[in-house]
Amino acid sequence: MTTFALIGAGPGLGLAAARRFGTAGHHVALISRNAQHQDELAAELARDDITARGFTADALDPASLTVALDAAAEELGPIEVLQFSPVPRADFMKPVLETTAADLDDPLAFSVKGPLTCVNTVLPGMRELGRGTLLFVNGGSAVRPNPKVAGTSVAFAAESAYAAMLHDALAPENIHAAQLIIPSAIRPDAEHSSPDALAERLYAIHTQRDAFRHYAEPMPA
Repeated sequence: MTTFALIGAGPGLGLAAARRFGTAGHHVALISRNAQHQDELAAELARDDITARGFTADALDPASLTVALDAAAEELGPIEVLQFSPVPRADFMKPVLETTAADLDDPLAFSVKGPLTCVNTVLPGMRELGRGTLLFVNGGSAVRPNPKVAGTSVAFAAESAYAAMLHDALAPENIHAAQLIIPSAIRPDAEHSSPDALAERLYAIHTQRDAFRHYAEPMPA
């Protein structure tokens, strides 16, 4: 039994993705800052006979991510799938002309150092398995910079560059790195951007293992 590790476990997309991968037979590691939320999600998944455990970490604290992922692999089994999809803080999203150099410190740590730490932690286990999937989930500013949210635009672009390099570097090892861009708000009633629809898309990216970048729906004009 292998593990689906979710960085940014929450009640929307996170829960839907955990349920989809758990239903497919993976154990689920729920990694976030809030232990109470983890327990609630694990109880919800248990009703579907999915084994899930919570592990506390902060995307801005690389050491905590390493500890959480190592503990998840030890308790639940080797991590075959890593999804990095924590929600950025509101203060990452200042207009470009109001953004200082210091304002980029946390967004870049969150979207670049966080994923890099996670990948470096799980890669040895994936190599031992002989397979793995690295899923990066971003908003539309990752591909079309938005001057209203400068911090995430810069940081998501950097994360995209890192993930794209992983896609090329790891393909010969049967480790697939891919990015899902969600251009619009995640809503339960959205045809392509509901939590369940996005979870299904993420699972398809994992199983089909083709292109690097995928879009939940077309970017708005």
